[in-house]
Amino acid sequence: MTTNVKENSTKHYSRFQLSSLLLLRMLIGWHLLYEGVVKIANPDWSAAAYLKDSKWIFAGLFNWIAAIPEALSVVNFINMWGLTVIGFALIAGLLTRYFIIGGIVLIASYYVAAPPLVGLSYMLPSEGSYLIVNKNLIEIAALLVLLALPTSRIIGLDRILFKQKDGGK
Repeated sequence: MTTNVKENSTKHYSRFQLSSLLLLRMLIGWHLLYEGVVKIANPDWSAAAYLKDSKWIFAGLFNWIAAIPEALSVVNFINMWGLTVIGFALIAGLLTRYFIIGGIVLIASYYVAAPPLVGLSYMLPSEGSYLIVNKNLIEIAALLVLLALPTSRIIGLDRILFKQKDGGK
């Protein structure tokens, strides 16, 4: 038996479930929004050091991006504004399915660039001691939960947007 988004959006969640999912969406949104705004506000911020420090399967690609000013400029723009816009959209509950997927892709690129694997050490300090699982992987998993449960159609701007699109049902 399959269900579509419209059927899922009308599912009755308990107040605790809705509150928990809303809190999760808001916290991730705030984290991403804040990270983006801080990068935008810092005229010296660049992803270059992070990219140069990559050591895993796509290290060559990330090092190439860091070495080409035009490519680095695009990556910097995507990071600053991607984080900001995705964060705002999650907080507002606006087109969340699309922005959650964007968030997953963006955060997955951070994980792939610098995964916490045995034998890999990085010049840039990490926020703790990790083995395989770090905040990026946890945030990806949390975004997958939010993608599976489209609560923004219950609490968020998507409720208004898709209600009108569905003919006011």
